[in-house]
Amino acid sequence: MVSKIRAAMLPEVIELDRFRLRPFRITDVDAVFRYANDEDYLRYLPIAKPYRISDAADFLAKQLLLDRECNPSWAIERDEAPAGGLNIRFFSEHRVSEIGYAVARLLWGRGIATAACRSVIASSFQCYPQLERVRARADARNVASIRVMEKLGMKREGLLRSDRLCRGQLTDEVIYGLLRAEWSP
Repeated sequence: MVSKIRAAMLPEVIELDRFRLRPFRITDVDAVFRYANDEDYLRYLPIAKPYRISDAADFLAKQLLLDRECNPSWAIERDEAPAGGLNIRFFSEHRVSEIGYAVARLLWGRGIATAACRSVIASSFQCYPQLERVRARADARNVASIRVMEKLGMKREGLLRSDRLCRGQLTDEVIYGLLRAEWSP
């Protein structure tokens, strides 16, 4: 008889001082619509504009279908409602990952994205001893997102010219990376 060992998984809920990370729920549709239906929020994201309530519902349906073992995602919850989201995708037998994040404009400049990413990266390195690399991407014009990556200790590794399609326009994309040996929680 062959026994199957269950793979380790990241926590569904991560409690932090000013907010918590928890799975998205289908009932989050109004809250997601409120923060995502914002011109500034959408500026650098390849998301439909104008953003409709059906786009929020589609987003949530996709989040609920993700395989938590290789692509967990969380709502960034503040005041009992989502105010952004974060996900991490694992590749190559959990040796490489890519993290993504977006925070409602109301919370910009408060360190929420950095704290949320730092928590998920720390949990990922702890949960998966084989994880050696975390990378992130951003529109090259998105200075705030680049600053988050730098505050996480990530190093700029490249610029992909005219590589990201955002509302019919190709834009430059930057790639940042962090190796386990460089991580400092």
